[in-house]
Amino acid sequence: MTQKLQEITGVTVEHETTFKDLTTLRIGGSPRATVHCETAEAAVAALRVLEEVPYLVVGGGSNLVVAEGELEQVVVRLDFDDIDVSVASGLVRADAGATWDDVVSMTVECGLGGIECLSGIPGDAGAVPVQNVGAYGAEISDVLTQVYLFDRATGEASWVPAAALELAYRYSNLKFTGRGVVLAIELQLTTDGLSKPLRFGQLTQTPGERRPVAEVREQVLSLRRSKGMVLDDADHDTWSAGSFFTNPIVDSAVADRIQEIVRTERGAEDADRMPRHAVHAGSDGEEIKLSAAWLIERAGFAKGYPGAGPATLSTKHTLALTNRGTATAADVVALAREIRAGVAKRFGVELVPEPVWIGVSI
Repeated sequence: MTQKLQEITGVTVEHETTFKDLTTLRIGGSPRATVHCETAEAAVAALRVLEEVPYLVVGGGSNLVVAEGELEQVVVRLDFDDIDVSVASGLVRADAGATWDDVVSMTVECGLGGIECLSGIPGDAGAVPVQNVGAYGAEISDVLTQVYLFDRATGEASWVPAAALELAYRYSNLKFTGRGVVLAIELQLTTDGLSKPLRFGQLTQTPGERRPVAEVREQVLSLRRSKGMVLDDADHDTWSAGSFFTNPIVDSAVADRIQEIVRTERGAEDADRMPRHAVHAGSDGEEIKLSAAWLIERAGFAKGYPGAGPATLSTKHTLALTNRGTATAADVVALAREIRAGVAKRFGVELVPEPVWIGVSI
């Protein structure tokens, strides 16, 4: 395998890099090898060679929980990172290896709107469609037009429309399926210099308001920094996988029951503040999206829980599980299990982890 890979122009293979080096949680053992691809063409050739080998494409490593020790996976790194922006049309193409926040920054500087609310999210552009990244009322599905995808079934790469990805809340049919590898993305942004209509309460008191994109970006970055969600090597609150659990979607009756539990135990004022957002109303009734962070806090887990140890909740945000400097995968998993079990016991809702798990499970 190694010899075939090294014969490909634009591909190098090394064995020094570990998952601890590659992930924002800074945990994980050693992959079988790390394969660096300098171009999309090199990546396609390398992925064809690796078809019979378990491999994992790793970008910013911001959504991974990886076991310790020697792992069987080969890591693939997409080291091509061009960003092409058309100011006139608002069309943006970014290579998979481009740092996502660089894409956002460049488009904002060009006065394009649509992804300013996704500022500060760690990781590379190729990972963004995989779980339909979203924040502050925006999702990549709002602006994604197509992806340049290596299809594992055919061994070929082609542009695939966003509609073929079945994008939903933190989901696409690329996630967990091994369908293919995103090599580039294309976005259609607006050209009037204004943000997308704002819906998130911390960004606006006037739902639907549009403001200058640079202003919104700075506000989002400020909010994310206050929650430890902008990477900083010196701040252990950012040694995390971001939001560790997805916000649960439940029947309206379940949401009502949870609200009444809180009303009885914590009072009407706190219960009335419970975040609940209608996401679907059909023949089976209304579905409500709840806040995982709010449930975690009301289940008794405060910021910084348990207060000491190698892995704790962030001191800034209860939805982030953090490595305080010496944590292993086992430490993070144990904390995740405790949090999930506590919320399930208290409210009867089982939280779903957002990261991808490699060699370990919750």
